[in-house]
Amino acid sequence: MRILIVGSGVIGVTSAYYLAERGHEVTVIDRQAGPGLETSFANAGQISPGYAAPWAGPGIPRRAIRWMIAKHPPLILRLAPDRARWDWLRSFLGNCTADRYATNKERMVRLATFSRDRLRDLRADTGIAYDERSLGTLQLFRTQRQVDASAKDVAVLASAGVRFEALTPAACIRAEPALANIEHKIAGGLRLPDDETGDCFSFVNALQRLAAARGVTFQFETTVNRVELDGGAVSAVNTSRGTMVADQYLLTAGSDSTALARGVGLRLPVYPVKGYSLTVPVGRAERAPRSTVMDETFKVAITRLGDRIRVGGTAEIAGHDHSLPGRRRATLEHCLDDLFPGAADPGSAVFWSGLRPMTPDGTPVIGPTSIANLWLNTGHGTLGWTMACGSGHVIADLMSGTRPAIDADDLSIARYR
Repeated sequence: MRILIVGSGVIGVTSAYYLAERGHEVTVIDRQAGPGLETSFANAGQISPGYAAPWAGPGIPRRAIRWMIAKHPPLILRLAPDRARWDWLRSFLGNCTADRYATNKERMVRLATFSRDRLRDLRADTGIAYDERSLGTLQLFRTQRQVDASAKDVAVLASAGVRFEALTPAACIRAEPALANIEHKIAGGLRLPDDETGDCFSFVNALQRLAAARGVTFQFETTVNRVELDGGAVSAVNTSRGTMVADQYLLTAGSDSTALARGVGLRLPVYPVKGYSLTVPVGRAERAPRSTVMDETFKVAITRLGDRIRVGGTAEIAGHDHSLPGRRRATLEHCLDDLFPGAADPGSAVFWSGLRPMTPDGTPVIGPTSIANLWLNTGHGTLGWTMACGSGHVIADLMSGTRPAIDADDLSIARYR
């Protein structure tokens, strides 16, 4: 079967790899000059199934109001007359209940755990390297209230069979020795020992080469103008390099999937939520993290990637905006200096932003649509790297007519009808 994939980020490339593995003739197109040059380029770096959770949850609306006046807010809403933004926010608020949070988190942990296992299989089968480490993730709590609030996450982790360790401040330091310098700031932690870290951009490029060796064609610097329909099915994709035809079509274009879907009459509830990162060389290794430390107060992840540190965070609802405000950089620098003083010089860091494609309920949209030969694999939000291999595996099964190894019925766009 001939399959055309739009988008060559981590979701598009993993989808292409697994579809080719199943014997399909796959072509991937992307407007960039190579793979992984947008949202996959400099994300936070952690592969965290246990930390897979929706942003929408109990108490978020109240905290969002408080964050609006905070010096280093983890969530920022920029007001604008954008109907898509307000429709998305209304749906987001509708998911801020305890019941919806538990349902959505279970879906996300299910997919993310499956994805981590598929990544391990891929690593064993191919030897793919991407500055990976398998030393777990530490969610760091600065207040007793945060420790107490983690009980709801622990309950979901336990029900999903995800290993976790509730840590005292001293145990946090045993897990991440460099935190000994700021022990007085720690109230406790939640460690997920099976989580991993790695450079997503390095992974995407390495897997793209493996996919190409399997026969996948990659056509870069190719912009999609429109998706054409005929008789209730996609007949072609009109691009800057001409018209492209296949038997089946898959959208993995992140936030841009929404506009492409709208062009064929589909309402895809995916909206860009901007994130930022700093990448800085390690200065003093003994003061740097060993793996990933998630600062619960600022929702910032600090990850060791070989001889570099990646600091990633902030969720800014601002549409398709790629600007790099200094005040957002200041938040990331503050977290790095506050938790790991002397580990690196933030002034030498590379500052970056990316648009995370987020759904209101946090779960990605994976599966068929009402258009016979059009499929979706997008909306992974902050967890595209965490969920990539699992998502690619699931969509390859579905498009091949095979039932996936995990329940995927509640991952499709049908849940929004």
